[in-house]
Amino acid sequence: MKYYLYALLAFILDQVTKWIIVKKVPLGEERPVIGDFFMITSHRNRGAAFGILQNQRWFFIIVTILVLAGIIWYMQKTIREGKVLLPFALCLLFGGAFGNFVDRALFAEVVDFFQFTFDFNFFGKEVDYIFPIFNVADSCIVVGVILIFIESILASRKEKKGATHEHKPDLT
Repeated sequence: MKYYLYALLAFILDQVTKWIIVKKVPLGEERPVIGDFFMITSHRNRGAAFGILQNQRWFFIIVTILVLAGIIWYMQKTIREGKVLLPFALCLLFGGAFGNFVDRALFAEVVDFFQFTFDFNFFGKEVDYIFPIFNVADSCIVVGVILIFIESILASRKEKKGATHEHKPDLT
């Protein structure tokens, strides 16, 4: 049950921050937080990550419903198995995916607002790279995926360690 509360918390945080941006920051406006490096920028995205697949609202709605159902099923399975990290990762994925789903379903677009600009020297040439603008839901999804990756590495190491101990001869 607690994992569903975590997912709800992620969803609420996402929706509240998006609501604040919509109400307080005019579309297209940039507000510096840390100079030009980190800005709050009111932006709308009718596509997916990095702006791909623009205006494919129904595709995203259908796919997200399937993904959310799969996450619930897998979260229940991992909770029954007594796992901790994996259900937490899945609840972040669920909260983030549901947050962006609600935006797409109700408004046909997702509110994005975190903008990072990286200035660096590339072979003697100054380069400004603006990372695609994102939101809290996107952050939850990315952190969830990273935690799933970490969990899979830990599980793989545990399996290898168990297999090594099973095949070691007893030298006593």
